[in-house]
Amino acid sequence: MNYLLQIWHSKDLRNKILFTFSMLIITRILAQITIPGANMTSLQTIYAQNQLLGMFSMLTGGSAENFSIILMGLSPYINASIIVQLLAVIIPKWENLSKEGEQGRRTLNAYTRYLTIPIAFIQSYGMLALLNSQAPGGMQVIDIRTPAIIIPVMITLAAGSMLMMWIGELISESGLGNGVSLLIFAGIITNIPGFVAQSLALAEQSSDQLIPLVVTILMTLVFTVAAILITEGVRNIPIIYAGRGIRGKSVNSSLPIRINQAGMIPIIFAVSVMSFPTILSSFFKSSTNETLRNVSSFLDTYFHQNSWEYALVYFILVMAFTYFYVSITFNPEQVAENIQKRGGYIPGIRPGKQTSEYLYNVSNRLNLFGGLFIAFLAIAPMIVGILFTDLNLGSAPTLVRGASLIIVVGVVLELFRQINAQLVMHDYNKLY
Repeated sequence: MNYLLQIWHSKDLRNKILFTFSMLIITRILAQITIPGANMTSLQTIYAQNQLLGMFSMLTGGSAENFSIILMGLSPYINASIIVQLLAVIIPKWENLSKEGEQGRRTLNAYTRYLTIPIAFIQSYGMLALLNSQAPGGMQVIDIRTPAIIIPVMITLAAGSMLMMWIGELISESGLGNGVSLLIFAGIITNIPGFVAQSLALAEQSSDQLIPLVVTILMTLVFTVAAILITEGVRNIPIIYAGRGIRGKSVNSSLPIRINQAGMIPIIFAVSVMSFPTILSSFFKSSTNETLRNVSSFLDTYFHQNSWEYALVYFILVMAFTYFYVSITFNPEQVAENIQKRGGYIPGIRPGKQTSEYLYNVSNRLNLFGGLFIAFLAIAPMIVGILFTDLNLGSAPTLVRGASLIIVVGVVLELFRQINAQLVMHDYNKLY
């Protein structure tokens, strides 16, 4: 209670929390505004049969189940951010911008916003085509062949994604925490009441559903603790800066490298890739070519979410994307160069090339543990679902998907860190 009172008495912190909360309420209101002309019955059937689409929508902060104006969520902005990060490694001019501090970061952010617009427009058509391809019995969610219908819908969806991006940046500037992460976090949390209601209804109808319900809750608790430990886990590499202390004495410092350096990006990449076989299968299923129909049958057999093959490929993709993303975002040569320029060195390691190789090896070892953890967390609900089906124990919806758990834990921990920092600053200002 005293902690809450301290937060309330801090005017700046209170205003930031209220602003953030109001922005989150606005996004949930937007999620309920449905684009007219859609076949909602067909849409609900799609999301009941294809959980991968629902997970992708949830991971990007969208609301596809309602066919809302923010159906795509922050997916175009996330894709644009990833593309800009990749280009910053390839294009020398952009690489120099990434090294110019705050001004360079603002320029790259502006490029990301500009790139989001065409990506959002193109991706809106792809999303609508994907939903139509998944519709049962030849039904359509919306007519994509009539320009008078599809173009206004595409413009609306693109505008919805841009609005979400703007709200996220407003939260980052005037609110508390990272706006993009908070919007995704809000989308995940709003699904929990539906899970609880659905689980209790299933348990009331059949006592057999109590076992998967209890197992799911226990799994969520265990994975939450594990996610906290992995998210907070760092490897501190000691660094000595010669002649930087009082009277020319050396200063001991450290370089923290997180176990989970890639965060949620590998899972978002993997979900995008794993949805591709489903799209191919839906297109080939109605083909007049027998070979294509056989390919569709093969994909339906081995690449559905309740198969061991699907879980294995998903696991491998998450691991591969973990190494790929970290190799782009973490440059050991640049870090080693910065340490050397500041007169620092790692005890027992020569500055320059040896330091770079040492940091590269440490990062790879940490990536192994971090990648294994998030990959296992991503496929854990699938494994439990497959085991329940094989053992005839029934099934239950997932409280918080393993992939989403990392976002939830990361956002909550970051919020607490920022709140505590704001409280310390408030107490400091009162003293002076």
